[in-house]
Amino acid sequence: MAAMTGQKSEGDRKHPVDETLPPLKMITSGLQHVAAMYAGVVAPPMIVGPACGLGATETAFLMGASLFTAGIATLLQTLGFWKVGARLPFVNGVSFAGVTPMVAIGKAQSPGHALPVIFGAVIVAGVLGFLLAPYFSKLVRFFPPVVTGTVITLIGVSLLPVAFNWSQGGNPQAPDFGSLTNIGMAALTFVIVLVLRRVLRGFLQQIAILLGLVAGTLIAIPVGITHFSALGKASLIGFPTPFHFGAPQFDIAAIVSMCIVMLVCMTESTADMLALGKIVGRPADERTIEGGLRADTLGTALSPLFNGFANSAFAQNIGLVAMTKVRSRYVVATGGLILIVLGLCPVAASVISLVPLPVLGGAGIVLFGSVAASGIQTLASAAMEKDDNALIVAAAVGIGLIPIAAPDFYHALPKNLLVVLDSGISTGCLVAIVLNLAFNHFRNRDAETAPDTGAPGDPEAAQPPRLATDGGAGEPAAAPAH
Repeated sequence: MAAMTGQKSEGDRKHPVDETLPPLKMITSGLQHVAAMYAGVVAPPMIVGPACGLGATETAFLMGASLFTAGIATLLQTLGFWKVGARLPFVNGVSFAGVTPMVAIGKAQSPGHALPVIFGAVIVAGVLGFLLAPYFSKLVRFFPPVVTGTVITLIGVSLLPVAFNWSQGGNPQAPDFGSLTNIGMAALTFVIVLVLRRVLRGFLQQIAILLGLVAGTLIAIPVGITHFSALGKASLIGFPTPFHFGAPQFDIAAIVSMCIVMLVCMTESTADMLALGKIVGRPADERTIEGGLRADTLGTALSPLFNGFANSAFAQNIGLVAMTKVRSRYVVATGGLILIVLGLCPVAASVISLVPLPVLGGAGIVLFGSVAASGIQTLASAAMEKDDNALIVAAAVGIGLIPIAAPDFYHALPKNLLVVLDSGISTGCLVAIVLNLAFNHFRNRDAETAPDTGAPGDPEAAQPPRLATDGGAGEPAAAPAH
């Protein structure tokens, strides 16, 4: 009947993830993604560059290279080829997990060798991660709702301190850090975004974050916290010359530390893909996660060629997808193209950087809070009335909050462990997985192998065993087909 009437059936309709939007909507929505993650991309090179002895000009070059490689990695993730790419609306960029070990490598090496050693280690870590992706993706079976909900909540909560730091000004050493002006601008942007989301409709409502950032930036000009100095110094063209800082060098200690970082990034990316899959209505299965991890790791292995660092999924953009309901991966691919343009054109990148951090922080509170809210929604389907599941969430969230609530908690432990322990997302994820196995997997397996001591006709004894890694809604396992 659908064919006779010329209407598309449900099976013929494209999933919202695979839909394309009109050009104007595609560009503005993609720009909104770039605006939300710009500060996160340029912050790591701003930290690593000086630690490796770079001056302002070379550090700016490193920032442009990070934008360029983030664009390439985003295209690999959203468009993909062969078995590479999750083909979800994922933004990829420089991972913060690698900042601490890269700074340590930079301080241990002489200035002329620091970046080549870092790049060599990143290449090896990326190749190793690419080879491990098919095996790592099998961990998806250990991510039932009680685990994914906990991790998604931790992602949002872990990002909120970043928004608070931006709201204060971003630099704790600056004299105006935490000033009434900075916090006031953050609060004003926060209110503007909420009002725009409430009063606007349709497409304008979807780009409320972008409109809020523009409005906040314009208001910040007379306030005096919008600075145009970078715009005047930026050049028009700035291609990231391959191996600009020298050919990669391979140091065993540096390689080991970056391989650990790669495993942490893969853990966080797996959690991010599961979170985004639920938000866009296309749950991430094993094949999706395998492709996504391949995109992460291939992007990481290629980044040093253009003077970039390890890449991973950007969790802050998950909040933007959840808030705007724009699920098209082609929108994010457009954002990836914009990132490449910004990397090739420092003037364009400087225009994006005009957004003051307090303005970005005000919008970030809404974005990152949306991620946490999505996690809470997921936990609502995880049979929280069960004491075991409530205990899993309590323990995992408690451990995951340690690096946020008490940043120096692990200061006396070996530095190599801090790569994992300083990531609340990674530690919380690992605790949730282990406890879910202990309470919902091994216990049920023991129950299945135990002798049947139930009395005849006992309804409890007649119940079929639950799924091994259930931890979710607690539905009984279906009887095997005969």
